[in-house]
Amino acid sequence: MSHVFPVRVFYEDTDMAGIVYYANYLRYIERARSDIVEQIGLDQREMRAQGIVFVVTRVEADFLGTAGFGDRLEVRTTHFAKGATRWVFHQEVCRDGKAIFRAVVTAVCMTTGGKPTRLPAKLRSLPTDAAG
Repeated sequence: MSHVFPVRVFYEDTDMAGIVYYANYLRYIERARSDIVEQIGLDQREMRAQGIVFVVTRVEADFLGTAGFGDRLEVRTTHFAKGATRWVFHQEVCRDGKAIFRAVVTAVCMTTGGKPTRLPAKLRSLPTDAAG
């Protein structure tokens, strides 16, 4: 599945050089993932009340360019269920259609006690990665 999430760079997002501070790219892609969860129709507060949460277990990131104050960015995400417990996201932050940041993020569905558990049915019905 694919998803596009708009981001505007605010002054507070920048470092002393006037470019987006590197850690903020992780915040941008997190916001996009949260939007995806909501669009799918999952209520994370309800899930937590039932003892189920998503935990990011891996992030692989590449910084390819920069953005600055006032820039309009897009977080482009494709995502798929992988196995019974994992949800994988391929994310790009783009400025003017060009990728300036790329990441692959793996989240695992866990109990609040720290044990892996099956993804909710709405996620298990997503297309899966052809590589398995």
